[in-house]
Amino acid sequence: MVQKESMEELIAAARGEIEVDLLLLGGSVANLISGGVRRADVAVHKGMIVGFSCSSARETVHLDDLILAPGFIDGHVHIESSMVTVPEYARAVVPHGTTTVIADPHEIANVWGEKGVRYILHSARDVPLNVFVMLPSCVPATDMETAGALLGPDSLAGLLREEGVIGLAEVMNYPGVIFRDPQLMDKIRLAGGRLVDGHAPRLSGQDLSAYICAGIRSDHECTTLAEADEKLFSGMFIMLREGSAASNLSELLPLITPENSRHFLFVSDDRHPRDILLEGHIDFMLRRAIREGLDPIVALQISSLNAARYFGLADLGAIAPGYRADIAVLDGLEEPRVVQVFKDGRLVARDGDLIARMNKPARALHKPMQIAALSRRSFEIRAGKGPARTIGIVPGQIITRSLSLFPRIRDGVVLSDTDQDILKLAVIERHRATGNVGLGLVQGFRLMKGALATSVAHDSHNIVVVGTGDEEMLAAVSAIKGMNGGLVAVEGGRALASLPLPVAGLLSESHMQEVAEGIDECIDAAKGLGCCLKDPFMALSFLSLPVIPELKLTDRGLVDVPAFRLVPLFE
Repeated sequence: MVQKESMEELIAAARGEIEVDLLLLGGSVANLISGGVRRADVAVHKGMIVGFSCSSARETVHLDDLILAPGFIDGHVHIESSMVTVPEYARAVVPHGTTTVIADPHEIANVWGEKGVRYILHSARDVPLNVFVMLPSCVPATDMETAGALLGPDSLAGLLREEGVIGLAEVMNYPGVIFRDPQLMDKIRLAGGRLVDGHAPRLSGQDLSAYICAGIRSDHECTTLAEADEKLFSGMFIMLREGSAASNLSELLPLITPENSRHFLFVSDDRHPRDILLEGHIDFMLRRAIREGLDPIVALQISSLNAARYFGLADLGAIAPGYRADIAVLDGLEEPRVVQVFKDGRLVARDGDLIARMNKPARALHKPMQIAALSRRSFEIRAGKGPARTIGIVPGQIITRSLSLFPRIRDGVVLSDTDQDILKLAVIERHRATGNVGLGLVQGFRLMKGALATSVAHDSHNIVVVGTGDEEMLAAVSAIKGMNGGLVAVEGGRALASLPLPVAGLLSESHMQEVAEGIDECIDAAKGLGCCLKDPFMALSFLSLPVIPELKLTDRGLVDVPAFRLVPLFE
């Protein structure tokens, strides 16, 4: 809320009665409310836009032949997926024009619980990026896995009072909504009049209607035009996702029309460091949408204004009096590139680099992983009758197929089979030393030797490992434990490449460039082991997510996601 004195000063500045702080001179404004581009100067005072002219300004910045657009808004992101802390994330995305993100910290909440959410909120202070938080609704995501924490209604009630918290994040447990799980219903009711985001892949018909009747208003899991069309027709806002593991933007763009475009917004969800550094963030989605035929003004509305309106951020999403001076300066509209970024009326980025100074946050507490004793026999799978349920990877997607395959068996024990590309997969519980080890099979990695492991394993973030032999898998898990979390590629019991992620086993405190280089080294090592996937560690991290169809593996076993139950490996 604007204080009385500040409001009166802004009114005086808007009327030209006093000198303003800043005048952006000579540019053209992309007005997302009226829907057009017009030559206009922009006057800024106390971080707010006060009009399009002024009597005098303390500072004048010439932006001749450039386009001024509202700062971009990412409508749904897990900052933890960038594998860096909030300040380092801001350092990377702000130069791309992103000035606001709607963060769902359920990754770190699954490890540290309420403390994890507060860590993200605390880390977002004094950075040139608005970080609004939607509270994790499903920690743990299901009762078929072991997470490091539980966020119940009481914990959420306390967090809802925190500054920057604006609603309830993606309700992944859609069966829990449909069948009215009491605790989940309490969480949704707790949100009151605040927004509740959705997560309902392939949900349709009466079940979709039931899900929406719980007050859930958006979805970012649409993978087909028909699915998005039904959800839009049912009143949902469609989040157009272009992440590193799931890319649905091109598939869904044809659905957008002038009549319905205000019900779409861009989200990254999970975007890895290298993709942010090389391709960009929301600006990358903006360019792709325009390149594929979307009107530039509509694309800009989806990049900013639509999200501001959906989330009730009344002073964001437009360049107009009374709005915050969060501005992305573009070199044009045909293939827009961000050349400058103003945050609250202050120049914070230029030509791809952050120039704003940031205080380094206090170091996070590095807690050791709690893993029960393991041996090579921990990875032994006894053979059963008939074919085995095998996870089939779908390249470029986080959904999987449920395959019925006959694995290689010797002396009653299942072995990894590189000829058929049927490899052993394991999920090791790492929060409470329960000794849980979920065992399964996967096809699609094409590993010929060695093993790959990561502690970034959605959503409970146990350790997930795939390998060609039990000894290799054990060595990979041991390496992860020794680093207190991270990524590793192993051959012959030796780590070929690794990336430590000591903050909750999810984040590094290094710059994003260093993290990206570490990921690249791990991916290159995986390719040297025969892996054919673009990013095998990203693919691996989603194989334990039991809310995305069809077949997944947790520390408690194999999950048939459509049936929402644990199933035996052998049919």
